[in-house]
Amino acid sequence: MIKSKQYLNLFFLIKFFLIYLIIGFYAFAENSKKLENLIVLGTDDAPVKIKIFSSLTCPHCANFHINVLPKINKNYVKSGKVQLIFIDFPLDQVAFNASKLLHCLEQKNQITFLDNIYEKQSEWTSGSNIDEINNNLKNMVKNLGINSEKFDNCINNEAIGDKIITERINGQEKYSIKSTPTIIINEKKLEGSTNFKNIKKRIEKLI
Repeated sequence: MIKSKQYLNLFFLIKFFLIYLIIGFYAFAENSKKLENLIVLGTDDAPVKIKIFSSLTCPHCANFHINVLPKINKNYVKSGKVQLIFIDFPLDQVAFNASKLLHCLEQKNQITFLDNIYEKQSEWTSGSNIDEINNNLKNMVKNLGINSEKFDNCINNEAIGDKIITERINGQEKYSIKSTPTIIINEKKLEGSTNFKNIKKRIEKLI
């Protein structure tokens, strides 16, 4: 029987809150540890670190990635002034599956996948059920080193799934994230619009 997106989203929320209950008391302790296997652009010694909490099905996140991120990259990342850190904050089961694939890819293909996933967001999310959407995702990653077997193994990988949810919980606890994208610049949440002008103003005060 084909599972509906609504059913799977409910399952995702239940799993999220179960893990939240398990690690909730330790969230702040986990925050003090350096997150492993981060997806980054820019050098580690950049004076400005920008964390981007986003959901791969979020239209506002797609707009940020397509229209704002290239300007930050061109003006500050390539010059060594800013490092961008991408952190998953899935809002539904579909985004959760896409995030798993992101972490199954080789590092050299991860940014390419993010670019594709946001540029074609309206296309790959258009399936009427989770099976159709997974097939869309499968087509997107087949040229990035993930065949059908690896795809299934990745989607069902509980270790990767738990890591994503744990980082989502830690981010929510530490930064009180209520929407995506949420931008953290040198450990301070960006207030107001996530447009380039607002972010540039914050960066310029720190460099």
